[in-house]
Amino acid sequence: MQHVHRITRLSALALGITGALAFGQVQASGFQLKENSVKSMGSAFAGSGVKTGDSSVVVNNPATMTQFEGTTVQADVTVIDLSYEFTGGGQDITGRPLTGGDGGNAGDVTPVPAMSVVHKFGNGIALGAMVSAPFGLKTEYDRDWVGRYYAATSDVKIVDFTTSIAIDVVPEHLSVGLGLIYSNADVTLSKAVDFGSALFLQTPAAGRGALPAFARPQGSDGFAEVSGDDTGVGYILGVNFRPTDKLSLGLSYRSEIDYDLTGDVDWTVPTAARATFDGRGARALFQDGDVTAKLTTPSITTVAANYEFTERFSMGLTYSETGWESLREVRIDFVNPDADSVEDFSWSDTRFMSIGGEYKLNDAWTVRAGYAYDETPTTFATRTPRLPDEDRKWYSLGATWQLSEALGINLAYTRIEPDTPQIGIITPAAQGGQRLFGQFEGGADLYGISAQYKF
Repeated sequence: MQHVHRITRLSALALGITGALAFGQVQASGFQLKENSVKSMGSAFAGSGVKTGDSSVVVNNPATMTQFEGTTVQADVTVIDLSYEFTGGGQDITGRPLTGGDGGNAGDVTPVPAMSVVHKFGNGIALGAMVSAPFGLKTEYDRDWVGRYYAATSDVKIVDFTTSIAIDVVPEHLSVGLGLIYSNADVTLSKAVDFGSALFLQTPAAGRGALPAFARPQGSDGFAEVSGDDTGVGYILGVNFRPTDKLSLGLSYRSEIDYDLTGDVDWTVPTAARATFDGRGARALFQDGDVTAKLTTPSITTVAANYEFTERFSMGLTYSETGWESLREVRIDFVNPDADSVEDFSWSDTRFMSIGGEYKLNDAWTVRAGYAYDETPTTFATRTPRLPDEDRKWYSLGATWQLSEALGINLAYTRIEPDTPQIGIITPAAQGGQRLFGQFEGGADLYGISAQYKF
């Protein structure tokens, strides 16, 4: 029974399916997506929480909704073209180089849609609703790449439906807002599993020399895919203060949201490895079955300002802090075998700072530009191939084409340049003993288009 217990623990801990939830993306801090407004993206989201011509304030700062007139409907789509490639290598527990290539281009082209509506009543009250994707990613490496034991495919979708209300406390000067968030998280993540190392570690050292090839490190690669989903509820608070006709100041807070993901794990085990495990009395191991995991998305506190120098020219600033300290660990509970797996993250809170401006050329055209600096929550000690994340710089351009008083089209482009992320992972010997060292090169191009209609 003791021998079977050791293998059972190995299935959850040594083979490291926990790492499947170490997800991230290069175009925003951690796996955060800021792309809920094409108009705001054109100025790197500078002052986005107090912009009266952008109905994404439903989620960026609901208090600003009282500055609208009538009904505004807005539809946005941002296409994220993410690209990054790995250079490096690794070793298995015996010191042999890890086989496989560089994984190819792990990025993908992903559209991020959003839709919002704001209606202002005549009594100083405004209502709004918005569908947006505040967190998510989609990346994929070649299944036989050198880092396959740490990451293969990552597909995370978090979609919010937010309803907000705002009211003027001091007309023309001060308004407050509140939003309720109903959120759905859907996660599918996969990685290769080194069953050869599992068998190697379960064999006494004296007998390892006689092991067949499939029972040695990298000799029996399998695969594991974890998927799960859940819904959660959160809230947004906002304040909009207008001390003068030219200056607007905003403060908003988005709460953490907790998810209890439930789903299943799909194991692919090579025939020879399966027969060996079964022969050792561990028939319950690596069976497809149920899993649960807890996930908490971080809180976000944002300060925004906008100043109208003239009727044609204005500038905005944004400073926000994302509370990534909420992601202290990821714990996956396997129903079969009865064990859980824990990976420490210890991410740090991050800061996002942007400055941008816009200039009205004429009644038909307005142009804008912006720059932002966005920090990563990771460090070298906590960075994995699923999150080859580093501090990054944003360079943004945008324009609005006003076809009529009611209809406008917005265009935007952003180039995001991260610093060079480096990784150095040393897996404990009892958990497989692999090592992976290297760096990533890449970035992201964001293309956006939106339409806004007022009536």
